[in-house]
Amino acid sequence: MSIATLANVLQPALKGGYAVAGLVTLGWEDMRAYVAAAEAENLPVILQAGPSCRAHTPLPVLGKMFRHLAENASVPVVAHLDHGYTFEECKEALESGFTSLMFDGSRKPLGQNIEETARIAEMAHKAGISCEGEIGFVGYSGGENSAGTDPEEAARFARESGVDAMAISVGNVHLQQDKEGGLDEPRIRAIEALTDVPLVIHGGSGVPVAQRTALARGSRICKFNIGTELRMAFGAAMREAVNRDPDRFDRVTILKETHDPVVAAARQVIRALGPVQ
Repeated sequence: MSIATLANVLQPALKGGYAVAGLVTLGWEDMRAYVAAAEAENLPVILQAGPSCRAHTPLPVLGKMFRHLAENASVPVVAHLDHGYTFEECKEALESGFTSLMFDGSRKPLGQNIEETARIAEMAHKAGISCEGEIGFVGYSGGENSAGTDPEEAARFARESGVDAMAISVGNVHLQQDKEGGLDEPRIRAIEALTDVPLVIHGGSGVPVAQRTALARGSRICKFNIGTELRMAFGAAMREAVNRDPDRFDRVTILKETHDPVVAAARQVIRALGPVQ
């Protein structure tokens, strides 16, 4: 299966009534596990390189890692830049082999966000890849809050930016460890009534699983970004491996024991968003 663009996987999801998991990666171990999970579920997956991942590993290296996994996978795999903040960063990701660019101009005035996102969408489309934009800043657990996405502004953003997918702020919060909250479904319905663009939820780990499934199958939300809950699974598996044999020091043998638990956790995430079996 060849590497896929974001549009390649989201358009079938929109038509088929399901969503695709955008899984936040930090290194080779979780990338491998996420692709293995997608293959086990026979569903596509989006590998995402966010700011913390890029701070650890350069974009040209990440592009090669993503593409190697994608080109040897039995399911579609998207190499996605998550939260690119500048044109130059997005251009570097494109040149590094990424097939999807997410530009985050959500903190900027609407007109500036549209203008800058449109420039990146044009660059992406000329290269045959996809672009995701964000309208309405998504807050952070224990940090900045969000006023949410205005439906009329979302409609204008979708129309004028030319994005293939649009991230919205509807009660979702980045880095959320619990699932006690929920998304603002009336706001979601108001947004999707005004645009045909596939919608994206960042901070998906804080959304109750039942609501994820219901919205994946009954709305225009075609992508949920999941990071925190999978990082927690990875951390728990690594702690258990170290504690079981505190004298071990070889990191390869320790990290090997994270694979199966992370695959299992990722399979649950992917399956909950997938089509009705």
